[in-house]
Amino acid sequence: MQGIFLEYKVAIIFLHVISAVVWVGGMVAMRYAAHQSFLEIESPAKRLERIAHALKRLFSIVVPFVVTLFITAIFMVKGYGLSQSDFSSLSYIKEALWSTMFINLMVMILRRNRGERFLNEGNMVGAKNQIELIGKVMVPLNIALGVVAIFLGTYLSSNL
Repeated sequence: MQGIFLEYKVAIIFLHVISAVVWVGGMVAMRYAAHQSFLEIESPAKRLERIAHALKRLFSIVVPFVVTLFITAIFMVKGYGLSQSDFSSLSYIKEALWSTMFINLMVMILRRNRGERFLNEGNMVGAKNQIELIGKVMVPLNIALGVVAIFLGTYLSSNL
């Protein structure tokens, strides 16, 4: 694996960085740009419908980048020999952050899907309960964790 990493190092690092940018940037755009526009929709049913649709599109876009991020991370950990380096604890922290973000993403997808099902059944309260937590807590949490992970990645790359 180290040989593949060394041969394709620039491409692997690029794919890793762009994946992080798309994932975290997509969440920032959704939470702080699109979300504010959704709040101006007067009909609660239409607002929830639009939010659920936008989240579905966001998740469809970011999931392939999340997979790419994990694959490239494995190549980088193995390629740089981070597990046996002085930076092993930082690389484990970074892995834990991205893993937590991934689990949070999977829960967001489940909640969005449940919310959409409730919307289709006409259960507005159930839909709101499922979708509201995503925007208020889960996306901001992933943004914060992502920013810290990107900082750690920057720190690691500047010291390798």
